Amino acid sequence: MRSSGLVGLMTLLSRILGLVRDVVVASHFGASGSADAFFVAFKIPNFLRRLFAEGAFAQAFVPVLSEYRTQKSLFDVQFLVARVAGSLGSVLICITVLSVVAAPVLTAIFAPGFYMHDSERYELASEMLRITFPYLGLISMTAFAGAILNSYERFAVPAFTPVLLNLCLIGAALLFSEWFERPIFALAWGVLVAGFVQLAFQLPFLWQIRLLPGPVVDFGHPGVKKIMTLMLPALFGVSVAQVNLLLDTVLASFLQSGSVSWLYYSDRLSELPLGVFGIAIATVILPALSRKHAQKSLDQFAHTLDWALRMVLLIGLPAALALVLLAEPLLITLFHYGVLTERDVDMAAGSLRAYGCGVLAFMLIKVLAPGFFARQDMRTPVRIAVIAMVVNMVLNLLLIWPLAHVGLALATTLSAFLNAGLLLRGLLRAGVFHWQPGWGLWLLRLGSANLVMVALLVYFTPAVERWFAWGLMDRAWQMTALVLLGAGAYAATLLLAGLRLRHLRA
Repeated sequence: MRSSGLVGLMTLLSRILGLVRDVVVASHFGASGSADAFFVAFKIPNFLRRLFAEGAFAQAFVPVLSEYRTQKSLFDVQFLVARVAGSLGSVLICITVLSVVAAPVLTAIFAPGFYMHDSERYELASEMLRITFPYLGLISMTAFAGAILNSYERFAVPAFTPVLLNLCLIGAALLFSEWFERPIFALAWGVLVAGFVQLAFQLPFLWQIRLLPGPVVDFGHPGVKKIMTLMLPALFGVSVAQVNLLLDTVLASFLQSGSVSWLYYSDRLSELPLGVFGIAIATVILPALSRKHAQKSLDQFAHTLDWALRMVLLIGLPAALALVLLAEPLLITLFHYGVLTERDVDMAAGSLRAYGCGVLAFMLIKVLAPGFFARQDMRTPVRIAVIAMVVNMVLNLLLIWPLAHVGLALATTLSAFLNAGLLLRGLLRAGVFHWQPGWGLWLLRLGSANLVMVALLVYFTPAVERWFAWGLMDRAWQMTALVLLGAGAYAATLLLAGLRLRHLRA
């Protein structure tokens, strides 16, 4: 619980600065065509980062590293880390060079609507992608360093590192945008600089634990081969939500100008509880589950998963309800300044509600998938991920016509619930997870607290027109009051229902 809280606190700082970053970007560039182009140029390497580095690679590397740490000497661990660093780095260099050369092709693949219908956005996105794509290699090595630190219980450093990205982008927008003929290019260069800064920040901490690697390319090392074998299926197993979000961007590129930006702003808000709590819990339990599996402690393995599910429901359910109820007030308070219009807020609110409904499912996927990866079972999540992706694609095509960009967000949410349900069923069938005592009372307490919170928010939330009329300070004060009211009512109801701190311990 302490480790999750520490990661959550660092991630909260990062997400707050991320919102500040988005406020700055929204006020400077709004939901314009140039903003759409940047979001595509940033989303491509960012998507691949989550898919490969923080997704498949981390889920394959951490169990193998934990196995080496538990069963072998420090020298063996150092030997493994050096060879993984060299092999991963060589692959990333090749991918980066090829992708920079082929940037127009990648843009056409990930945003075909730009290529077919909007040559200006297409050319702008392609030019910026050549600047932003090297970020993938830098941040992948950063994720590699972070996975080592997480495995050695140094959770705060990797959790703090994204703060540096947000600081770089905020500085680029505020200080350097006037240096460029097209001001949006300042953001692209900010992304690249952030990659160098984030990697350099983590190296001293690797040196402290004597695991700063001298890269050696050795694809024949048994540990490297095992990681590569586990990575291939993990590409789908851990990152299906990211694939679905990218499909949203691809299809949104065919819709009216601004659609990509509306999805981006709503996705950013829905990712706040996911990043602060869901990913924090998942980050902590993967090394723990990997060690318990290596030690053959099956009861503790199941107990850790059960605790993670309870924590997800404790935080994810009220977060989802709050996003749905406060969609317009949140967007107005954070983004309705400068060139972002009332229509942009209205459009983004629809997709925020759709994503908000899926927050619980996104968080469940994050904590259920490690139950497979810690046991080095990659095949089961692959099958589940393929099913969820196919369903998402079908729902995208069915819902995009009547609901436009909102339909894309809703399809992502529905497929995420399917993914989470199939993962849970797989763990139950495998016998590695079973429900611990007390779930009935836990759900009763959560249900009561959420009902009280919803009733108070519905009653006390001012009309949307008043939020548009207010200035920054009035909006900030009203939103702060609503957050404190909802959180306070939720916590107080849980206390009255008998929930105590000891019930939150793993």
